[in-house]
Amino acid sequence: MILGTAAPAPRPPTPSPRGGVSRLASTFAQLAVKHEKALIAYIMAGDPSLEDTESYVLQLVDAGTDIIELGVPFSDPIADGPVIQQAACRALRSGTTLKKILATVTALRARTQMPLVLMTYYNSLLQYGERAFCADARQAGVDGVIVPDLPPDEAGSLRALAQETGLDVIFLLAPTSPTKRQASIARLSKGFIYYVSLTGITGATLTDKSDVEKKVREIRRHATTPVAVGFGIATPEDARVVASFADGVIVGTALVKIIASEGDRAAIGERLRSFACSLKAATRSV
Repeated sequence: MILGTAAPAPRPPTPSPRGGVSRLASTFAQLAVKHEKALIAYIMAGDPSLEDTESYVLQLVDAGTDIIELGVPFSDPIADGPVIQQAACRALRSGTTLKKILATVTALRARTQMPLVLMTYYNSLLQYGERAFCADARQAGVDGVIVPDLPPDEAGSLRALAQETGLDVIFLLAPTSPTKRQASIARLSKGFIYYVSLTGITGATLTDKSDVEKKVREIRRHATTPVAVGFGIATPEDARVVASFADGVIVGTALVKIIASEGDRAAIGERLRSFACSLKAATRSV
């Protein structure tokens, strides 16, 4: 396996149930034409406030980010490391709720058409109600949802409701997923496939990128959907290497650390924008 060999372009996007092509599918298709890879930025909604989140999203848009994931704070985020756990605590203390996050998405839609994805644990979604969530999320302008603690084989009702409304449900694939499961998840995941690059939590260090490349190529044997890699991507160089074989790179902890750093909203926003610009440049260099 040769690290950095060119990845095949994803197939043309398929129409959404509501007509037209989803924002996520359209974004990946447009990037493929330009021979670029997607920069997917994760930040915690409501950290330290939803007003700050709205400002930081717009800074990331200005930096050239392609897709933004907004984390929904939860008291027991089992997949997340200390940095994102602390961000969730700050967001909960500020009174952030899923309903308020959807209102923030509605406000953002007046200023940007960038694809917005919510990353939420299932308990938050269950308390809101699957049907109500899918309807309200699409009404607000959400494009997709990631539920890390909801296995695809237990997500039948959510997938059905999401399909009715045109919401993409994005599933995670782990390094330990056997071939049969790779094929199943590749078939079910919409928008993109989220490949978790290592066994562990967010914020861990990614050391063996050649093994990640091998896994991504295995997934592509079953997938027509773009494959994005997350966990352990912390620097522009990490992004450059992963972008050489994946369709997208997901960066979260490094951005959340900036938000938690010293400074007012304007100073932090500028640091976010500058760092995101360097990450995006890395996805263009391939």
